Amino acid sequence: MEIKEPVIQLALDFVDLPRALKVAEEAVAGGADWLEAGTPLIKSEGLAAVRALHNRWPDKVVVADMKTMDAGRAEVEFAAKAGAGIVGVLGAASDATIRECIEAGRNYGAEIIVDMIQVDDVVTRAREAEAMGAAYIGIHVAIDEQMEGKTPFDTLREVACAVSIPVAVAGGINSETAAEAVEAGASIVVVGGAIIKSTDAAAATRQIKKAMKDLVAVKSDYFVRACSDTDIRDTLLRCSAANVSDALHRSGDLPGIVCRTPGAKMVGPAVTVRTYPGDWAKPVEAIDVARPGDVIVIDAGGVTPAVWGELATNSAIMQGAAGVVIHGAARDTGDIRELGFPLFCTHCTPTAGEPKGFGEINVPIRISNVTVAPGDWIIGDDDGVCVIPKDKAVEYTNRAMDVLEKENRLRGEIQEGSTLSQVAYLIKWEKK
Repeated sequence: MEIKEPVIQLALDFVDLPRALKVAEEAVAGGADWLEAGTPLIKSEGLAAVRALHNRWPDKVVVADMKTMDAGRAEVEFAAKAGAGIVGVLGAASDATIRECIEAGRNYGAEIIVDMIQVDDVVTRAREAEAMGAAYIGIHVAIDEQMEGKTPFDTLREVACAVSIPVAVAGGINSETAAEAVEAGASIVVVGGAIIKSTDAAAATRQIKKAMKDLVAVKSDYFVRACSDTDIRDTLLRCSAANVSDALHRSGDLPGIVCRTPGAKMVGPAVTVRTYPGDWAKPVEAIDVARPGDVIVIDAGGVTPAVWGELATNSAIMQGAAGVVIHGAARDTGDIRELGFPLFCTHCTPTAGEPKGFGEINVPIRISNVTVAPGDWIIGDDDGVCVIPKDKAVEYTNRAMDVLEKENRLRGEIQEGSTLSQVAYLIKWEKK
């Protein structure tokens, strides 16, 4: 198929067909060119999803993201008969499977895209796929790798220069990166989350199409991905502790830690303190160690007396600390609330301890069976506090944002008149 100008391929990565069709309706109104029955949708709903898309939009190219690894002839035949104009096979499949897919495509009227996800030597394999008769090459960064901050553009540039057939790119593309995708050589820009998780899929599609046409990055207020410490902070400030807990598979929270400054939001790397009950020397000394934006996390045994108060808070504010978490007690909590400083602790008491100087700063501590290491990222709000291990910070910040984006879409559908049980298809997915 001749592609005169870059097209948007809408990746419908849902598990429920009615939701996929609803979003597709919006995106088509916004100018989506090709419609992809994503792998999750095909696995959940079967080729009925391809059939439904083709029947609803017979003038649109429907892509079946089969990720075929074996039985190429059969899978292409079934997808083509269901209405797919393009069928995807993995570049990691054998030559025999790729050739069978291409032959079957010729027989049943479908073109073949060879997806290079997890191929080691992408350029060589792309050339081989072209020589076998593939119609398209797909450059694809897996979603789990996207969460780690990986992007497809360097590989895209290499492959676009190495082959003469159109190249598709997928991997977290949004309005800020769509122009870069086109400039790097993509003829097909595959967009999933930036459209399907937006509250207005039509508007999101139009925004991305404009970015592709004008070759400019258009700032996005959604579908944001972190790749540096600065990005982590900015992205987590958009999220909630609940989003982070969901991203961490319903874990990561510090049980028993309560927000004492209602409405406060706290995000930052941890400066950890281990001290003895009531010994406030090391907690106060940690203020001098903290850099602007750090969160001081204190293990004082989870008991009274207080190891933190209003004077420590004023000192922390002057140092630029983002907040304090205490497995133990604080006092002067009314004054701290007046100051607006994020305070999270297990106990409040009027009684302070003594500065004896026992303990350590910036060592791993353990609070309620959760380990907190220096530099781990801390997020706190009215619900409590969650910890993201520093070596997973980029990944789980992005996963938290992914949770928020999905919730935004669900919230919009509820506000349009649906209910949570309906948009989540609870009855369908209940254990039988």
